[in-house]
Amino acid sequence: MMDKSNTKKQDVVFALDIGTTKVCAIAGRENEHGKLEILGVGKVHSAGVSRGVVSNIEKTVKAIAEAIAAAERSAGVKAKVVHVGIAGQHIKSLQHRGILTRDNNRDEISPRDIEKLINDMHKLVLPPGDKILHVIPQEYTVDSEQGITDPIGMSGVRLEANFHIITGQISASNNIQRCVERVGLKVADITLEPIASAHAVLSEEEREAGVALVDIGGGTTDITIFQEGIIRHTAVIPFGGNVITGDIKEGCTVMTPQAEKLKVRFGAAMSEEVYDNRIITIPGLKGHDPKEISEKNLAKIIQARVEEILDYVVWEIRRSGYERKLIGGIVLTGGGALLNHIEKLTAYHTGMSTRIGLPIEMLGHGYDERICSPIFSTAIGLLKKGIDTMDYELFNEAEDEVVEANAEELATATATANTDIQNGKWYEQIFKKTKEWFEAEPDTEF
Repeated sequence: MMDKSNTKKQDVVFALDIGTTKVCAIAGRENEHGKLEILGVGKVHSAGVSRGVVSNIEKTVKAIAEAIAAAERSAGVKAKVVHVGIAGQHIKSLQHRGILTRDNNRDEISPRDIEKLINDMHKLVLPPGDKILHVIPQEYTVDSEQGITDPIGMSGVRLEANFHIITGQISASNNIQRCVERVGLKVADITLEPIASAHAVLSEEEREAGVALVDIGGGTTDITIFQEGIIRHTAVIPFGGNVITGDIKEGCTVMTPQAEKLKVRFGAAMSEEVYDNRIITIPGLKGHDPKEISEKNLAKIIQARVEEILDYVVWEIRRSGYERKLIGGIVLTGGGALLNHIEKLTAYHTGMSTRIGLPIEMLGHGYDERICSPIFSTAIGLLKKGIDTMDYELFNEAEDEVVEANAEELATATATANTDIQNGKWYEQIFKKTKEWFEAEPDTEF
């Protein structure tokens, strides 16, 4: 039987969102009502990630260590295993059809048959350097009977299925794994970030009705299309909030930190909605006059880039073939969704109903207000997925490794102490410490 303290530790799950602008770690568990209880949050600036891909190992490791340490302090639990997200321009998706011929048509189709079909998809030949991240079943066909969502329990000889397969670069996932392991943690699994965000911000009704989730991050904009509760299409647009910041920097001839502050504090996605047209004064460089920028001009710069991103979103929705089947419209999330009037511009530009997706669907009462932001959608989605697929064996394995490491350290220290005693060094050490104490200078402050 497991002791209480161990059970408590095992119930706490850690999720890690390694983004272009921030690294976010969240610790949490499921309460008795099936809702998420957030115990700790760590959010630090990310400097080693470019467009969702690790570009500097040392800087990323430092950011991960700081974020995890902050989450551990709040939660009062040490992290052993983390659930990590992956994104970036290297993510691709494809459709494939699988066929399984069964020996006996009288036996019921079992989960093992479905597993065999999915495992066959992992044998697909991919371009060099790519690996399969997710295999998502669409519809099944049993002996020419089409449109079946769950064939388990049915009888038939020929089982067919359409699959949506998401692939990514092996090097990208290896670099993420290497960064996490260098902090002293184990990676439980690597999940595509827009899939995680969908867990956090979309309702069951929206997924069933048909919805496009648009996650505007710092480096990329990720699109996930759901219909009849199934992921139908995924895509990555290589533009995000950082490109908007770059446009402000060029258009207003200011430094990058100033451009970021202008975007966050005064930015708006629709120039028509800016009525006051206040003048923003920015201190000039040493010896130079301050710069003056009108709020309306700032909004025009931002609007031009957001409209370009939305053009790509519309193109991807049309390419998916589900343009006229998305009753739930568009849900915006990610840090880019914090821009003023962005939902109004999206609805106007795409002709689809739009809302901002906040990750509060599955949170229990008493959560911190900071968490109620689109910035935390991916991290909370990863946490939920981690709780749903809890692997106690992996946790115990990580725990055992820590115990073994501590035991080795203790054994080494004991052996060194024993050697010192045998050599008579212990007497010398005590004499040295006593001498240092007596000879120490008195504290002048008292």
